[in-house]
Amino acid sequence: MIKAILTDIEGTTSSLSFVKDVLFPYARERMADFVHDHAHDAAVRKLLNDVKQAAGSDLDDRQAIEQLIRWIDEDKKITPLKALQGMIWEDGYRHGAFQGHVYEDAVRKLRQWKSQGLSLYIFSSGSVHAQKLLFAHTGYGDLTPLFSGYFDTTSGHKREAASYHAIAEAMHTGPSEILFLSDIKEELDAARAAGMQTAWLVRDGIPDAAAEHRQVAAFDSL
Repeated sequence: MIKAILTDIEGTTSSLSFVKDVLFPYARERMADFVHDHAHDAAVRKLLNDVKQAAGSDLDDRQAIEQLIRWIDEDKKITPLKALQGMIWEDGYRHGAFQGHVYEDAVRKLRQWKSQGLSLYIFSSGSVHAQKLLFAHTGYGDLTPLFSGYFDTTSGHKREAASYHAIAEAMHTGPSEILFLSDIKEELDAARAAGMQTAWLVRDGIPDAAAEHRQVAAFDSL
């Protein structure tokens, strides 16, 4: 029996284009100015030190900025990068530069599941801070009250079963009682290896009945 839903964001609850074509360019364009303006803030300085550690080199601030932009261009899932992006996006949301995109069918189904007593969680490579910002600033209002918790790369890589074991433990829920939703097969493979049930979102294609994970075109089919 399913007691909790754990869902990805990009390509699942929200469009890939919003992240790739809106959020990423916004952060890339502003990364240098943000680091220069906040380099003495304790939280930002710690993240810059984390960038050095992740890069394996004693970078100065200019080199750290270059490394961060390179990671953006390479779509790297590096924790300090995701945290800094979240800080920049917060300013964008606050100033109305964009709204968090969430598919209408996802909003409707998430609200239904919540009303039925299911617990809802997010697992995304974006930082927890960035996740909360996206769901707090949507065209459907603030959706954060729907969720019981958020997980990011601090819980582990999304393509490793150990990450899902850790998340299930943090949720205090048996893996077999959790349904994980994603548009990425390797993530679904890892979740299944951890004992979770899975569903594969294929929003831009036709569901394949022979796929290794049950495929659906929208939340309405779940």
